[in-house]
Amino acid sequence: MMSKNHIQSRFVCLLLVILAATSCVHAQWASLVTDKDAATRIAWWRDAKFGLFMHWGVYSIPARGEWVQWSEQIPVDEYARLAGQFNPDKFDPDAWAALAKEAGMKYTVLTARHHDGFALFDDPGSNFTAMKSAAHKDFVADYVKAVRKAGLHVGLYYSPLDWRYPGFFFPGIYRPNAEELRAQYHRQLNQLASNYGKLDILWFDGGGGDWLGFGGVTFQGGWHARPKEQRYTGSFSWQDDEAVNNLRRLQPSVIINDRTDAAADFRSREGDGALGDFESRYPWELCATITEGPWGYDPSAKIKPLDHLIRLLVSAVGRDGNFILNVGPRPDGQIDPAQAQRLREIGAWLGKYGESIYSTRGGPYLPGDFGVSTYRDKTIYLHILAPATKTLALPALPAKILACSSLTGGRAACSQSDTGVTVTLEGNPPAIDTIVALTLATPASEIATTPTAIAASSKKN
Repeated sequence: MMSKNHIQSRFVCLLLVILAATSCVHAQWASLVTDKDAATRIAWWRDAKFGLFMHWGVYSIPARGEWVQWSEQIPVDEYARLAGQFNPDKFDPDAWAALAKEAGMKYTVLTARHHDGFALFDDPGSNFTAMKSAAHKDFVADYVKAVRKAGLHVGLYYSPLDWRYPGFFFPGIYRPNAEELRAQYHRQLNQLASNYGKLDILWFDGGGGDWLGFGGVTFQGGWHARPKEQRYTGSFSWQDDEAVNNLRRLQPSVIINDRTDAAADFRSREGDGALGDFESRYPWELCATITEGPWGYDPSAKIKPLDHLIRLLVSAVGRDGNFILNVGPRPDGQIDPAQAQRLREIGAWLGKYGESIYSTRGGPYLPGDFGVSTYRDKTIYLHILAPATKTLALPALPAKILACSSLTGGRAACSQSDTGVTVTLEGNPPAIDTIVALTLATPASEIATTPTAIAASSKKN
């Protein structure tokens, strides 16, 4: 028999293998909803384009990101003591909502519960909640009320995964524990759907068969990490369809993402590098952080430049997607002032040029060396993200151009022929995004997507 210390050492090594595997865990590719109300249900979201994500919980106290418990292997009992310190005396959800509006955002999503298991809402069945923390407060209730009062759409993030449960990592051998975890998931999702009025978004993470087992391990003559492209194939199930069907019964207009095994309303792309290709066949959203650090609070994380964030927003919308930008509030409940200022700067930009973003669709010109395009009604907006040159040559349009103007200063003139469209710029000031509006005689939605030049050696905007 192996000694106790040897067993512990093997288990630690196994955890490290699993941790390495999780770095490759990818977003779900669950099926998409096909019901007759699907397009109507998500129409407001497709028009909104821009949202605020907030990762906040007891992990804000050590201030090393939302994965601090796992990355530093903090014992469950030790980590649980953070709840006794969680008493954010500057929590002001009205200020959060006001800042989101200043930033030009139309919806918000708050982490009701992250992978560490700490719930920002009241769950009598759990001892690890904000109601049982030093604050003795249901933060979700106040957040939902404030966001709704501000006229924004209300979203909650929820992770079925909970690091406190061995049954998540090994649902076969710890089956009763895995079933307890599943019961918590169904119970808490029902509570969120029942106790806070209308919810517009339920943003899932850490669920479904891809994540189950945390990337997973297999034993085939030795322990091996489950390849990232393989899903969990054991007998345990989250019973996502049952949980989500109940959610939709209680919240008929809610929209959900694709990180469970239940049918989703939209797909998720995570991180600046996941911007990807143009996609108009289904709704999707890029989520990214405002800092170069984790999603949860980390005061050492550098804030991304304004031009980078605006380019992400414009590039996502020009690819026919949405963009949700994350901040990690401090342990006292405030959004870091420097991050708040960056949000206001984005809002100031949208205050000038929002017509080219809100209620638009991506295209008809596909992303290329010049940048991206958006359209609404009879107007195409060219977002020139490359350094603006005096002339821009684009493929021909099967619609007459009636007018051409620059939204960002200077002048723009257009000439049109059967072989192409030429845009001539003059006196245009330096800009993050030089925006040219083409007014057409007919709706832009009637134009098929049109490829534009992409140099083989260049990176897409």
